[in-house]
Amino acid sequence: MIEAELKARVKAPETVLRLLEERATGRAEVYRDTYYDDAGGGLAVKDQELRVRTVHGLDDTRTVLTFKEATVDEASGSKPEHETRVADAAAVHAMLKGLGYVPVIAFEKRCRNYEFEARGRRMLATLVRVPEIDGTFLELETLVDDDEVSPALDDVRAVLAELGIDAEDLTREQYTDAVVATRSA
Repeated sequence: MIEAELKARVKAPETVLRLLEERATGRAEVYRDTYYDDAGGGLAVKDQELRVRTVHGLDDTRTVLTFKEATVDEASGSKPEHETRVADAAAVHAMLKGLGYVPVIAFEKRCRNYEFEARGRRMLATLVRVPEIDGTFLELETLVDDDEVSPALDDVRAVLAELGIDAEDLTREQYTDAVVATRSA
């Protein structure tokens, strides 16, 4: 499946929050992400990502291992994504290191997630704050097959517009790059 996703910087977080709350009940979660690569940076060169994410919610804590293939839509940065839940985060970190992968960066995202249906698609909207980065972001995604990326992104854009997000608010900025820039400043 491909994660057809757009991300935007949010100018009016309170307004977007209110509009999302009208669509669904929000779920507050804290993500602790660790990104891995091989010692030579081979995954980054191929535009791939390998991540271990531990999600701390009000009711549970879960960990997922994610591999993202290279971008299939340059304008949005949408990528095929393969993800699975893992029972033991420490074991997965040990396995990846044992296979020669090294942690490249780790950081925290404070999220509020909303799952709803719009335009005939299941969508996930996530309001994001990364403590090391200024501003609030909104990610809106839907999972689709290869041949559905373009129409799905059109639907995502339409829902973003309903939430008050303009085309000029969209960004391809990666949290990883922004955190690296902040830490090196």
